[in-house]
Amino acid sequence: MKRTWSFSVLCLLLFVSANTFAQIESGKFRLHKFEQPIGEETYTIAKENSGVIVTSDFKFTDRGTEVPLTAELHAQQDLTPISFRINGKVSRFSSIDSSIEINGKAASIREGAKTRQASVPQNFFTIAGYAPTVMQMMLVRYVKGHKLTGLIATLPNGDVTVEHRGKDKVKVGDKEVELDRYSIGGLIWGRETVWFDSSENLVAAVTVDAEFDHLESVREGYETALSFFVVKAAEDGMARLAELSRQLSLESKGPLVISGATLIDGNGGPPVANSVVVIEDGRITLVGTTETVPTPRRAKIIDARGKFLLPGLWDMHAHFEQVEWGPTYLAAGVTTVRDVGNEFEFIKAVRDALNGGRGLGPHMLLAGIIDGESSMSWGTVRANNAAEAEAAVARYHNAGFQQIKIYSSVKLEVVQAICAAAHKLGMTVTGHIPEGMNAFQGIEAGMDQINHIQYLTPVMRPRTFRQGAAPAAIDFQSPEAQKTIEMFKSHHTVLDPTLAIFEWSLHPADKPFANIEPGAAKLPRQLSGAINNTGVPPSAVPQATAILDRYYSIVGALHKAGIPIVAGTDQVVPGHSLHREIELYVKSGFTPMEAIQAATSVPARVMKLEKEAGTVEVGKRADLIILDRDPIDNIRNIRTVRTVISAGRVFNSAKLWESVEFKP
Repeated sequence: MKRTWSFSVLCLLLFVSANTFAQIESGKFRLHKFEQPIGEETYTIAKENSGVIVTSDFKFTDRGTEVPLTAELHAQQDLTPISFRINGKVSRFSSIDSSIEINGKAASIREGAKTRQASVPQNFFTIAGYAPTVMQMMLVRYVKGHKLTGLIATLPNGDVTVEHRGKDKVKVGDKEVELDRYSIGGLIWGRETVWFDSSENLVAAVTVDAEFDHLESVREGYETALSFFVVKAAEDGMARLAELSRQLSLESKGPLVISGATLIDGNGGPPVANSVVVIEDGRITLVGTTETVPTPRRAKIIDARGKFLLPGLWDMHAHFEQVEWGPTYLAAGVTTVRDVGNEFEFIKAVRDALNGGRGLGPHMLLAGIIDGESSMSWGTVRANNAAEAEAAVARYHNAGFQQIKIYSSVKLEVVQAICAAAHKLGMTVTGHIPEGMNAFQGIEAGMDQINHIQYLTPVMRPRTFRQGAAPAAIDFQSPEAQKTIEMFKSHHTVLDPTLAIFEWSLHPADKPFANIEPGAAKLPRQLSGAINNTGVPPSAVPQATAILDRYYSIVGALHKAGIPIVAGTDQVVPGHSLHREIELYVKSGFTPMEAIQAATSVPARVMKLEKEAGTVEVGKRADLIILDRDPIDNIRNIRTVRTVISAGRVFNSAKLWESVEFKP
């Protein structure tokens, strides 16, 4: 029989003989990714001498790859750690092998093959990230038992905060249960949301894994409340950021005037010196120069002399996995994002909050992901026949999504059904080219847009190409390449190439990634290792370089042929990687002005929102950025964002970065 005990009862039982109470508690958590069950965690808490031992077996399978993890905590009766061990994988691509031994005021910390000594503060806990769930439960029990507030030191690294955010009632079976909701900061980048029952048992945790994908851990018996936990976590996160937004940008009444900047309006014309842009009620009401536009009475004036004014940027390939992405996008000058695959309940709640002005982040457009059933399936919505396809499309349409995104396990006939249903409802279709198909088949099935450049290589290579051969440059005069270009042109297909993520994954491992992407040197601790400890070994560098060069040449050739290219990142370094994507377009043959348009006016036109945003013109939403230096002179100056205006609200870029633990 399983027993669960409150923290106070647990401490009392520790004084009872080991023969009477060997095992104090056990439990099971169901693990979910994107609200789909992927594994489980089982744990036990047992008496050990005058303390406890906590053991966990944590395991899930993600797109066919097993992710197993074990952990063990030995603690005193008040849950002060004595030793901690964790070993296994925390994502498909990252492992952990650490141990900690406490000896008085000193700790011996082993991380992999390296061992170091550290001093131990009076209050501390041992924990290593989002997993396993039971260690988060013990952390909160420790914090509450010791009545701690503020920053709590953790080993092997960092510190955490535990904040009580309120109480929620959930329906479990025929009973309504009241739970305490907490926010935990410091274990991941940003904050997690966890719920506890009245006996101090962790009931649910909404977090992200080491790939920054949504991950939910729900105690056995509470699975029916999963959607509630996901939505509530999103709403609570947005509420916290709304509080922060009010601190970072005080709302002001009356007109706002940006005066003196050189205006690059996104239409492709020559920059305008000594510009004036007037904003009222979140809209642009006047655009001109200091000689032609009078300053309205009672206006707040931003003196932008010597600086450069542009439309807010668009990231057309976002995965808004947690609310903290919002401030990073704004800090980088991104005022509109298209999310192309997320949890339905989570992203709808985030979209509604941001677009309704109740949060901190960019304006959001949504592409609802649909996958088919396979060992590699991803996302929450699946369709394996025409009826399921039509139902999935209708669900997204009714929730206000603009697009459908095809993922990698959808069958050809289902792609056709999805596209037909979407087009009938006025939606467009973007996405991957599924396994077993090529880009021509995707376009002919009705796909309007394609995500990722790698899907074009197979249809542009010579017919004589053999799998396994070394990558070669594309001959753009060949029949295959010309057919691809003509196919894109005749079907008005749009490409979202995501060059930045391929550069990240294929860069030389012995070359610091920050040398390529300066934003990688500004990351919070929790993100730094996952993003910087990547790349290919020296032996693979020539092939990786050839692949990247081929990708750049394809993007350049399509752009030269008039194919619409829209800038998107697929994550990498939050915010910063859109700047890198724009830089890589210039490397691929765009002019700096054309690269800027790929992140402003072109995506607005592609999404049929050119009357709403994308350029600096009268009547459009006041989404603007002010740069310190000229991006036309040098595209790397796109990184010099000083001020961001989102729907008329003014933000300091440096303060936005600092709000989510980035270096400005």
